[in-house]
Amino acid sequence: MGTLRGTARDAEGLGLLLQQGRLSAGLTQRQLADQLNVSQSYIWALESGKDVKVLERIFAVMKATGVTMSLEVPDVRSQR
Repeated sequence: MGTLRGTARDAEGLGLLLQQGRLSAGLTQRQLADQLNVSQSYIWALESGKDVKVLERIFAVMKATGVTMSLEVPDVRSQR
């Protein structure tokens, strides 16, 4: 499949890319949450672009300063 590239302009866009990364790694939200020692609902909130205050602040600063965030999601399953 290759590498997915994207630009996150808001929390929702970042969430979609994070979700694709998790899926590419073959992880459920629960498995990722356990690895990171956070709740599954926190992973869901990040992937959904929900009310995560730090992300709102980061994207507000990015918008005000013209900074963009580009991400690459490797297809780790094809590398196994």
